[in-house]
Amino acid sequence: MLVRVTMKMLRYAKRFQCIPISGSVRALHKDNRTATPQNFFNYESMKQDFKLEIPEYFNFANDVLDQWTDMEKAGKKHSNPAFWWINGKGKEVKWSFEELGSLSRKLANVLSEACTLQRGDRVILILPRVPEWWLTNVACLRTGTVLIPGTTQLTQKDILYRLQSSKAKCIITNDILAPAIDAIAPKCENLHSKLIVSQNSREGWGNLKEMMKHASDSHTCVKTKHNEMMAIFFTSGTTGSPKMTGHTHSSFGLGLSVNGRFWLDLTPSDVMWNTSDTGWAKSAWSSVFSPWIQGACVFAHYLPRFEPTSIFQTLSKYPITVFCSAPTAYRMLVQNDMTSYKFKSLKHCVSAGEPITNDVTEQWRNKTGLDIYEGYGQTETVLICGNFKGMKIKPGSMGKPSPAFDVKVCTSSSRRMFNNSICTLPTLSPPYKLSLFW
Repeated sequence: MLVRVTMKMLRYAKRFQCIPISGSVRALHKDNRTATPQNFFNYESMKQDFKLEIPEYFNFANDVLDQWTDMEKAGKKHSNPAFWWINGKGKEVKWSFEELGSLSRKLANVLSEACTLQRGDRVILILPRVPEWWLTNVACLRTGTVLIPGTTQLTQKDILYRLQSSKAKCIITNDILAPAIDAIAPKCENLHSKLIVSQNSREGWGNLKEMMKHASDSHTCVKTKHNEMMAIFFTSGTTGSPKMTGHTHSSFGLGLSVNGRFWLDLTPSDVMWNTSDTGWAKSAWSSVFSPWIQGACVFAHYLPRFEPTSIFQTLSKYPITVFCSAPTAYRMLVQNDMTSYKFKSLKHCVSAGEPITNDVTEQWRNKTGLDIYEGYGQTETVLICGNFKGMKIKPGSMGKPSPAFDVKVCTSSSRRMFNNSICTLPTLSPPYKLSLFW
């Protein structure tokens, strides 16, 4: 079963209800400070002024990325690169929007010509944080093929399930997972193209790096409708087998302007680093669409393992202005000595994926002078609730509704009243449960 998320669903979702189950409301921390937003005056004006026009046709590569390229060429954009990648061992990649466009068109030609993929065909992408992951994201947009990201932690059984469920025709991965895919490929009747990101060749696989060397950078982006399928994300499978959630070209390409403009508060002068794994929707949120909607630089670190020292060194050495990581990661960071590190450029920190505890936010604030702005959303949505700049942060709270949603606090009797129309979502953190009303 595939649930498709469209901008119409995001715009007209009636209510997201936050229902208290037990416990008292915690008092505001007396030392909470506020930061000045760059893209809005205050929360009230943000909610009131937010409007999102949805054109009949929309393609993020053509209508956003290529527009930034034009501004770059005209000298009307900040000198920040579009993409900045390091591997922690001295290797570094920087692309302007023009270079990102040229390279992604080469990869688009590989998909369309060498792999003979057609618009609407599905491509599974399982790569760690390497530049080709970002190029594939953009190339799929240009060709109208449907991207299906997967985490590198997937087992052979997990990959088989995804290949068979999605009926993907192409898979892109690296040396580590290629043997597992070869073992299950005979069971996947739709799979006909396998691309490997490697310095070495492998029988039965196309070497993506070599193929791109010979590909043309001349490619015409397909004209996709706003409600055409763009990407499919498999949920984590908490309550059963992972489910497919589809996003259209506008649901993320336009809908994530809520994240980029308001929650992350990005501008073209910002450098955004998100540490999320490439297999989850959060990477699409904060490593692709949200920063590039705003013309900001996407910063990426190969980071095969989460190492606090590597995080500290990177935040100290590079001009990263906005940092996003999971609460578990922040907890690991504050348990380490940070006194020898200075994050001179860092000005905004956000967190999502699980509730963040007050002791972690207090320790981070004491050590860095910066608050952590928590946000909440789902694979099926953009940001639902968040703490935004200019707001006082209430410990234990995920903030206020984003401009895209109407969120209400209801009593248990209200829940019984609407019980027939409630689709209950996983518990966020005591004493709250989120329920979805359509």
